[in-house]
Amino acid sequence: MKKQGLIPALISVIIISVIIVTVISFAIHNSRLIGLLIILLGFVPWIPLKISGRSIKSNGADIIFGLIDMAFLEIAALIGASFAGVLCAVVGDAVGDSITDCFAGLFEGKTAQHLKKHGIEEARIPQSSSMGKMSGCLIGVGIVLTIVWGILGIRIWPK
Repeated sequence: MKKQGLIPALISVIIISVIIVTVISFAIHNSRLIGLLIILLGFVPWIPLKISGRSIKSNGADIIFGLIDMAFLEIAALIGASFAGVLCAVVGDAVGDSITDCFAGLFEGKTAQHLKKHGIEEARIPQSSSMGKMSGCLIGVGIVLTIVWGILGIRIWPK
């Protein structure tokens, strides 16, 4: 495993973020498959992890954190939006974030314990922690949008 400092990690985060924002900006209004696209984009952060020699398993705690955090946060935002539009979605998002971070931290800690118990090294470094959380967040949002928009057909944004 290569050691990596903050600057190379920051470069990875910027490059992956630009790729994800670019793909989403072209696809956002085109399909009910946006949730599946976001799930697929959730695997893009694994590229710098593999390049740096990290195993995906070693980032399990960060991925679980992001997945739980954003899945429940997305649900809170959608509920807020359905009650009072954008403002309530933003408030739901903000309040929901603090609550979901707390719950996600429980599962992150439990996953970290499980990994350690099974001999999987999961020491946090800037790149692995950020890429793991980004991956989990995208997968969590993608799952919620796939269920709400793609499977249930509930319209969550204007055409």
